[in-house]
Amino acid sequence: MKLTRILTNKLTSFWLLSLAAVAFIFLLIAFVGFTQLTYKFQQQKVTELESMLVHHYELDDSQSLATWLPSILTAYNTVSLKVSSKGGILYEYQADEPSTAGVAYERMLLKESGLMLEVTLPPPFQLYALSWYELLILVIGVTSIALFVRFGLKWLSNELQGIEDLALRSKLILENDYERALAERGDGRPRMINRALTHLLLELDDAEKQRARFDQFIRSNTFLDPETGIGNRLFLKNRLDALSNDRGMMAPGVLFLLEMEDMDLLVQELGDDSIDEMLHQTISDINQILDSQANSIFSRRSFNQFAIVVPQISLKDVEKLAAKLLRACLSQTVPETDNSEDFFHIGAAYFKVGDSKEQLLEEAERALRAAQFQGTSGWFMYDKGAVDEELAKGSVRWRSFLEYALVNRRLVVFSQPVVDSDMQTQHLEVSSRIRDNRNNLIRATLYIPMAIKCGLTPQFERQVIETVLFDLLSGGKDTTTKFSINLSLDTLLSRAFIRWLKTTLLEYRHLTPRLIFEVNEDIVVHNQDKLKARLDMIRKMGASLCVDRVGQQVVSTQYIKECHFDFIKLHRSVVTQIHLRQENQLFVRSLIGGLYRTDVQVFAEGIESFEEWQTLKILGVSAGQGSLFSDPVEEV
Repeated sequence: MKLTRILTNKLTSFWLLSLAAVAFIFLLIAFVGFTQLTYKFQQQKVTELESMLVHHYELDDSQSLATWLPSILTAYNTVSLKVSSKGGILYEYQADEPSTAGVAYERMLLKESGLMLEVTLPPPFQLYALSWYELLILVIGVTSIALFVRFGLKWLSNELQGIEDLALRSKLILENDYERALAERGDGRPRMINRALTHLLLELDDAEKQRARFDQFIRSNTFLDPETGIGNRLFLKNRLDALSNDRGMMAPGVLFLLEMEDMDLLVQELGDDSIDEMLHQTISDINQILDSQANSIFSRRSFNQFAIVVPQISLKDVEKLAAKLLRACLSQTVPETDNSEDFFHIGAAYFKVGDSKEQLLEEAERALRAAQFQGTSGWFMYDKGAVDEELAKGSVRWRSFLEYALVNRRLVVFSQPVVDSDMQTQHLEVSSRIRDNRNNLIRATLYIPMAIKCGLTPQFERQVIETVLFDLLSGGKDTTTKFSINLSLDTLLSRAFIRWLKTTLLEYRHLTPRLIFEVNEDIVVHNQDKLKARLDMIRKMGASLCVDRVGQQVVSTQYIKECHFDFIKLHRSVVTQIHLRQENQLFVRSLIGGLYRTDVQVFAEGIESFEEWQTLKILGVSAGQGSLFSDPVEEV
């Protein structure tokens, strides 16, 4: 692009220089020709004067020279004249207004008699003066030439600008920035090439959208129930695997099993249409209830049984949620049958950290059977005293504790490496915990939901960023390691936080390229219009963007290119035992294939075995994170 502009400037300069050279040569030749013509004209006058004098002398005209010669000399504007012979001066003339400048001519007219002529004439140009008519013609000519040159320069510049437009679009295409290349249609010339580029870019854009739709179609048929559009049994298994590890469940929560009694018999009796309408309305109402529950899971286990998993929820909130779910079910229009009052049954099992997922499913099944034994639509919770004491704290106590932790800076930062295929640290992901008055660390899965509920998330994430900037980046000797920081929806939508972040990144712009900000895929997909400008601001400041928990839900990946993410991180539900799950491998292949010709790197989290890591590397994953490499380490 730079070379093209240089060549354009050189060509324009050469064109102007050529025109100037031609004009200069033309004027020089005209001036020389005019000069030679005037001098020749004056010499002709002298020659005519010589001829008259010789003729007068040879004829021995008795008439004196003074009688006829002065009038001729006056007509010639003669300055001085002297005609002499061997006998002396025959005639001498001097103008009334002698001039200091002039052109002198000396001629020997007749050698025998020694007749000699000495005449001085004024310079040829002194006698010539431009009239107003001639001056007007000269001005018009020069103006016409200037206008022609200006028009030619403008035309040439426009033509060459079209080539520069083509060069700019070509440069953007080579840099894989197809969106800007399509927007920079310009006035490229040749126009046929410009139209061809636009046509190909439109076709490529449509192909990418089709690829994203195909990718979503593959994942939908793998993880979604085709009839209802919610997760299937495989999707539930993956998500439960992501919520647990070898030591059991990693966060407290609840599992609901919703069963519709004898729905298969109703389908046979009443047909698919009436039952499908009731089923879809029930699912829609339940989805609206679950919108307020972060990271909730809704899937279909069998034809008439559905599972709902809500992590990080207190026992008191479980009871409220169960009541809402039952009300949503009972509000549906159930066909009049003998068992229409005993149609919906919900079994709930509350779990805490360390519980086995197999045991959890078994307890939920028992609760469902107990709900069915009640003889009417209702819900039942299997309660084994599994309430997490910390989670059972009241909201007032939690707010007081969290505000105390903020004021006294009780936040403790941990980091976990993200390792590439060469076992080199690509960056460190930062997480946080809170140290209470007993010097115990409260995990993020416990305090973050309460911080969200109390509206204190922006303050905590601001402290994390300050710790990374002031302690980890500024104080250490390492000047290359990057750190990734998670941002929540409340934080990104906070105007005060965004203003502070913009000011801070400007102040520490030398450290900004070492920061990576991670955002949940679910947040980006459902709030893309609100977040796009803020994410663009972060990226333009020099920081990188990463979207994590990819694959947790079945959505189109078009947002990755539209929001210009640098990295994506696979959710642990996709990574867990991926070497044994062909459907998860198909998902990763489809995802990486859709990102072809982009600079987006794919990472994976939750890697716990060597087999998982080897499979991910074969599939094209750039880096991984998990207990296989290192557990989170406290940063001092």
